[in-house]
Amino acid sequence: MDYRTPAILKKGLIVVIVSIGCSASAIGKNTKPVVPAVAVVQLKPTSNQQTAGKYVAQYLMRNHFRKVSVNDSLSQQIFRRYLDHLDGSKSYFLANEVESLRRSYGNRLDNEFLEGKSNAGFAIYNLFLKRAKEKMQFMKSAAGTARFDFTVSESLDLDRKNAPWPADRKQLQALWMKELKYQWLNMKYSEDGDKSIRAELSKMYANRLKLLNQQKPDDAFQAYMFAVTTSFDPHTNYFSPDEFENFQIDLSRSLEGIGAKLQMESEYTVVNEIIPGGPASRSNLLKKSDRIIGVGQGQTGEIVDVRGWRINDVVKLIRGRKGSVVRLQIYPASQAGRGPAKIIRLVRDKVDLQEQAARKSVIELDSRKIGVISIPSFYLDFEGQKLNVNNYNSTTRDVSKILSELNSAGVDGLIIDLRDNGGGSLEEAVNVTGLFISGGPVVQISNSSGGKMVLRDEDKRVLYNGPVAVLVNRYSASASEIFAAAIQDYGRGVVIGERTFGKGTVQSIVKLNRPFSILSKQTALGQLKLTVAKFYRISGGSTQNRGVTPDIAIPSLIDTASIGEDTYPSSLPWSTVSKTFYRPVDAVSGEDIEQLRKSYDLSFQQGLSSREYLQDVGILNRIRKRKTVSLNEAAYKAESNELKRIEKRWTTEEDSVRDSSKDFMLNRSAEIMNSFIGIKKQSQAGAPARRQISMKR
Repeated sequence: MDYRTPAILKKGLIVVIVSIGCSASAIGKNTKPVVPAVAVVQLKPTSNQQTAGKYVAQYLMRNHFRKVSVNDSLSQQIFRRYLDHLDGSKSYFLANEVESLRRSYGNRLDNEFLEGKSNAGFAIYNLFLKRAKEKMQFMKSAAGTARFDFTVSESLDLDRKNAPWPADRKQLQALWMKELKYQWLNMKYSEDGDKSIRAELSKMYANRLKLLNQQKPDDAFQAYMFAVTTSFDPHTNYFSPDEFENFQIDLSRSLEGIGAKLQMESEYTVVNEIIPGGPASRSNLLKKSDRIIGVGQGQTGEIVDVRGWRINDVVKLIRGRKGSVVRLQIYPASQAGRGPAKIIRLVRDKVDLQEQAARKSVIELDSRKIGVISIPSFYLDFEGQKLNVNNYNSTTRDVSKILSELNSAGVDGLIIDLRDNGGGSLEEAVNVTGLFISGGPVVQISNSSGGKMVLRDEDKRVLYNGPVAVLVNRYSASASEIFAAAIQDYGRGVVIGERTFGKGTVQSIVKLNRPFSILSKQTALGQLKLTVAKFYRISGGSTQNRGVTPDIAIPSLIDTASIGEDTYPSSLPWSTVSKTFYRPVDAVSGEDIEQLRKSYDLSFQQGLSSREYLQDVGILNRIRKRKTVSLNEAAYKAESNELKRIEKRWTTEEDSVRDSSKDFMLNRSAEIMNSFIGIKKQSQAGAPARRQISMKR
């Protein structure tokens, strides 16, 4: 849900005073909270929002890749998505309220969509505001009086997606008390846990209530448009004029900050992307999907709780003067997004384009040199290219230079590391692929009308002929998947790691403006990011939804069950188009891959570090799969310590010198490449390749 901040609008708002009661039994014998009256603001859509709604509907119907029938089915989908966005934890509405909303609005939203209206969306949001304020009043009061027994066996379900809404107030308040108990434990065992927990909780809920009292029509409209646009697909979004300003700053990467793109998920600010070359990337402390719950200025400034804030306001708090310190309180994604909270320190700076560039390293195994090229993103200075500026930034240029240096160094094999590479320039993905093949198609693009375009490598040069491996993980997306898929389809190299993200769609930005007239100036109504096309492999299958499946799988510490295109309910499906003609290189045969798998499996069985790594991955996955957290203090502490131990053991922190010994996936990939080199050398010597090649550990 979006509580989000600034000043409340004074016009067009109706304030209703509602008093609520609380059950003493839900809290404890002697701890009945006193809950004051709740002020409820009735928000109404503005004229500009009604106009923007019409344009959004028109563009979605005419230009979106997915052709959706506007009927009761779409209405119910928008309704479900909207309730999930507002009350994903099912801790605000009661079951009978949801049913009443469904009867009133469940089959009405499609009609309003066609008319560009959002009246029903605002009505639902107003009820949400009322219930959210009631909850925060209750939590604030209970935080000051509640007494908990942390020795009893009790748990809180952190994923209530499939849980029923509470049947009555008693069930609802019992759930609230569990949430309060969980927050108490989080604060006690967080890195900032030396403060008065009772005072901090009371303050947190008081601030949340203040934010709810500062809601304005933009908040309701933005939340409702999110439900409408993501019912078409998860990458189609509406940006208000203010939000688009931040979106443009993110694209230009020019403002001083931490080098991360953020997005709202329910009440949390979530890291959507770590920008290569920025402070977050250099520190290796902040990761994609981490939840930011607090922001502090300087070394000692107070950590401000930002749960429920507008994304714009969180961004403003994080940005600041170059060289200044910002502290972020986060729920790490590696801990399955659960507490206790961790505090990280970052020094604000601009994105360093040199650090964003592809970089090289060399790993030596059994007297063999294995080159590693890490590509954080497929970057291109479009303006520099257009003006024909000397040495403009380009992934292809940088990788070409590195390949020349690695060839001179006499490397025996090469790993292209695309982990955490979220994509970038499609042109660069095609051109970098061309450095390893002698020309041919790289990717197919299909638009909403069924038209198909094939992007090709037109350069016949091959800058590297030796064995190639592509290392990917669940965060490798878009352009990264195009490169990995092409290398795999041509048989040019072996793909290692995890199944990739599965984002195989193309978006376009549409500016929404009220037309100029004699009576009024042109008015900015926001922007619409619209999905207009899909990527397809040259072999015919899309990278959408399924991603690229590695030839040899190596698990990571990423929570793969909750990350990826297939985790979005409205994700476009995997599909196929006709195969385009291409000549496979077959530098890697099916037999080669089978041999590598067998030797890799043998290495895992024999290697102590491999067994320990798999054991820790298994522990993490068991914790994540439970989707619950124990409210018994001893069990909570034990689980928290286990999560911290695993993170410390396998995650490198600080930006001075990265501890490569902790990079399990890269080291195992180097061993696989070492085996691959051995297979190729035996094959070239005319001797039959052994079925199993030992791997150095």
